[in-house]
Amino acid sequence: MRATILQTNTVWGKPSDNQQNAEVLLCQAPKSDIYILPEMWSTGFATSPEGIAEEEDFCSSNGSLAWMKSMARKHDAAICGSLSVKTDGGKFVNRSYFVYPDGRVEHYDKKHLFFAGGEHKSYTAGTRRVVAEYKGVRFLLLICYDLRFPVWSRNDLDYDAIICVANWPTPREEVWSTLLKARAIENQCFVLGANRVGTDDQCTYTGASAIVSPYGKVMAGGGAEEGWTSAELDIEKLDKFRKTFPVLDDKDEFCIIEKSL
Repeated sequence: MRATILQTNTVWGKPSDNQQNAEVLLCQAPKSDIYILPEMWSTGFATSPEGIAEEEDFCSSNGSLAWMKSMARKHDAAICGSLSVKTDGGKFVNRSYFVYPDGRVEHYDKKHLFFAGGEHKSYTAGTRRVVAEYKGVRFLLLICYDLRFPVWSRNDLDYDAIICVANWPTPREEVWSTLLKARAIENQCFVLGANRVGTDDQCTYTGASAIVSPYGKVMAGGGAEEGWTSAELDIEKLDKFRKTFPVLDDKDEFCIIEKSL
């Protein structure tokens, strides 16, 4: 399977501009089975979503999700990326969509909201761990800050690759790169980290998107400029590695202990 990350320079609060920009990159990138966009790729990382987030129904019928469906159908490929969404119930969520070429959609709402940036003040955290399967490859969906929490992303032999979409700022670039490798090594999986470039009112982003092998090696990197990065995911080789060196069979079991006051 060929996977391609689209490392975009997001225009603040302008979905149509960002859709057009992403479409240009899609046409420039190599033919792939899946294309991955960054976190909140259509608006920028909006911690105050009122007036920025797309209404759920509009998003699906005429907005950024509709665009993703159109591109998935046009390119006969899956497309993944997160959006700021106002649900039909009036809640705001940071939602990663996994769109199939036939129009089907899976979604994951960000579990670990970025407390330091105030994301928790407006958004509702997700509670559902999501694995999307496409062409025989199982993808665990994560969003940005989730990458710091290994228990949430622990591989129970139920996925082959992690997709982590992000708006990870320049000062913590080394942390980003290190965690991508760590999650790949400890979970014996591929990791696809899609970050943005450019600036907004809060941060500067230097990309460093990467596709990492189960050995923790960077197979393809996006550098600091807008563009794309692409690599082949060899699932047969992954399966052989897991059978030869079955680390996941020895994994610790986790349980939640309730604390009493």
